[in-house]
Amino acid sequence: MTQFTTRITSMYTLNTPEPDYVVNILYEVTGVSGTNTASIGGNTQFSSADQEGPFIPYASLTEAVVLSWIPESAITSAQQCVQGQIDSMITPPVSPSNTALPWSAT
Repeated sequence: MTQFTTRITSMYTLNTPEPDYVVNILYEVTGVSGTNTASIGGNTQFSSADQEGPFIPYASLTEAVVLSWIPESAITSAQQCVQGQIDSMITPPVSPSNTALPWSAT
């Protein structure tokens, strides 16, 4: 079973409509299954029209709060991509090889 974690890697801010208003967050979803680890990055952008609830000053933000701003569908999609990477590590895909024609001399 793959264990997934999501962490915020950086945030971009503007000074409107509030000081240090977060407009873009970058995050990384990592999956670990046994000895196999894979990850993928993502980002979510915001505008003041997206704001729900009271404004939280930048200095008061926690990673848990910011993680809650990422749409669940984005996290699920990232986890599926990471799982695909891990599955390919566990069972590498078979690639065709260019084989010499049987009627040609080598």
